[in-house]
Amino acid sequence: MIGIQDIRQAAERIAPHIHHTPIMTSRTINAMFGAEIFFKCENLQKVGAFKARGAVNAVMQLDEKTARCGVITHSSGNHAQALAYAAGLRGIACTIIMPDTAPAVKVAAVRGYGAEIIFCKPTQESRLRTMEEVAQRTGAHVVPPYDDDRIMAGQGTAGLELCEEVEGLDLVMAPVGGGGLMGGVATAVRATQPTAMIIGAEPVIAADAKMSLQTGLLQPPTDRLTIADGLRTGLSEKTFAQLRSMGVEIETATEDSIRRGTLLVMSRMKLVIEPSAGVTLGVLLEQPGLARGRRIGIILCGGNVDLGSLVFG
Repeated sequence: MIGIQDIRQAAERIAPHIHHTPIMTSRTINAMFGAEIFFKCENLQKVGAFKARGAVNAVMQLDEKTARCGVITHSSGNHAQALAYAAGLRGIACTIIMPDTAPAVKVAAVRGYGAEIIFCKPTQESRLRTMEEVAQRTGAHVVPPYDDDRIMAGQGTAGLELCEEVEGLDLVMAPVGGGGLMGGVATAVRATQPTAMIIGAEPVIAADAKMSLQTGLLQPPTDRLTIADGLRTGLSEKTFAQLRSMGVEIETATEDSIRRGTLLVMSRMKLVIEPSAGVTLGVLLEQPGLARGRRIGIILCGGNVDLGSLVFG
């Protein structure tokens, strides 16, 4: 289990290498929901997503001998970019195992950061097997996308910044995929604003986290291809335990609501976000009672979308 001290130490460690992202509001969106909503804009973070926080925290803690062998991970995109960025800060090699269904914009970005990409089938089993094989052959240090205390503590710094800047939050929301962001953010919220409700948001067609917390048993990730591609992974034992211990609740949104939530932020706030970030507003669109009369903090997790497809179809 990570604690608030791990997150505070991570915040000091990564501060020179990441953006302290802005917190923005929209009068129109507030009026729609009858609430005060504060958006933590991790879409404006290095590499375009919160993942930079965890990756930098992990890589900066490697000893020199380990770092010389390079790092490796599996990721559909944002963690891949983040680890490649972090590896570049230390001048070490980085290998990324990516599913062959990863968005082209994310593949191009990973290559732009100088990482080597090895493609695999789009299953958790294939990703892990390929990563383990390459790591054994090369000696590279594995930096998981979320199943790692260093990663979770780094991601939690987004929640720490939010809670330090906005007082009196009634509710904090973040998307849930592997659970690293939600686990870290929930830990920061519990320590700094303990009365706030914490809700994780995920697609209704990929609701393994909700099922896991409801049943008390870790559920496998779905193979259904939600538009929120960053949320297709499932919780790990580590993140599952962290979410349970912090009293996180999970609510879901349909694909249509995720699209509407994403479009709402883009059109009203002029912020480019990916559908994985729009799932939180998707939940509120379906359950407006969760928002009414409350002060709400929302983590906009990333903004890596294929802009070419948006403009040219």
